[in-house]
Amino acid sequence: MASLGAVHPYRHLARSARSGAPFVPRRTLTYTPVRRAQEDENSTPPNNAGSAPRQSALSSIKNFFFGGKKSDGSKGKITRRPVAPQKREGSLSSDSIFAEDEASPKLVASGRTPTRRQPAQQPAKEEEADVELETRNRSFMQAVLDPQPQARVRWERKMVARTIRRRGRLTKTEEILRSERESLSKSHWFKTSVKKLTPLARQIAGKNIDEAILQMRFSKKKAAKDVLEHLKHAKNVAVVNAGMGLGAVQAADGEKPKPTTVTLKSGERKVIKEPTDIYVSQAWVNRGPFGVEYDHRARGNINLMRPPHTGLSVVLKEEKTRIREWKDREAKAERQRKSQLWTQLPDRKISAQNQYYSW
Repeated sequence: MASLGAVHPYRHLARSARSGAPFVPRRTLTYTPVRRAQEDENSTPPNNAGSAPRQSALSSIKNFFFGGKKSDGSKGKITRRPVAPQKREGSLSSDSIFAEDEASPKLVASGRTPTRRQPAQQPAKEEEADVELETRNRSFMQAVLDPQPQARVRWERKMVARTIRRRGRLTKTEEILRSERESLSKSHWFKTSVKKLTPLARQIAGKNIDEAILQMRFSKKKAAKDVLEHLKHAKNVAVVNAGMGLGAVQAADGEKPKPTTVTLKSGERKVIKEPTDIYVSQAWVNRGPFGVEYDHRARGNINLMRPPHTGLSVVLKEEKTRIREWKDREAKAERQRKSQLWTQLPDRKISAQNQYYSW
């Protein structure tokens, strides 16, 4: 047994020292490239009886450590698989503004660039005819831009007839939409319930946007942080998309408007210094989906919890809307008072009395 154990390591050395086919263990943890033995053209076939004698294990070990004569072309040499050629990266189009900064070779040798353009009179080369990008044609996009041309013509005719019938007069709703601005912003789902988010929505409703942000900044509620970020986002969207809140910037050099004192619907009096200031007109809560969480209990029990998610929607308007609504309420109340007013007849003598009715 000892002799077998002593000889066993030399077998592995002999196998690893062979130059024909390397030794590959049965189980490998990493992937190794496959090597193939390729015979030389001058080498004799393996079944030839006159081939050179095979070297022993000890001679191959000596040649490996001490250097020796390497075998001639009698044994196959190890070669790797041919490597695939490198892929050629595509270039930018001829109309791209980054075509000049591109370092890779271009597909089109003499394409158009922003600084150097070929005159339209010169005919295009035959080589570039197949590679040139197709110019944008409106007829190709007509199916998407105008899918029903007959319906569009009927609608335009209807709108023109309505304008003529009204003699160019707009309704009150159309005048409000043309003269006043508003912005609706919906938030993502907050991980909170409707019961917890509704008080915050009522707290910010009717307040100036900056005052509402200040309220949420110092609020102790956990959901106030999400409401604060949503109010900031809604303000930015209203300023950029709708152009709201820019009156103070535009009238910096001109005359500033006089402050207006209005009475709100709740009976509170408010002084408006800038008609273009943004305020929260409406704020309501939307119920969202229910999530899934696991509550690990004792004895391997797991309870399934369904945490709710809720969203917040905010409508932002300018202070000029408040002024108009206050004026409309005042005019309506005045009309009601006049309709109920009783006028006494004048105190004068009754003359020309007759015993018969005169009508």
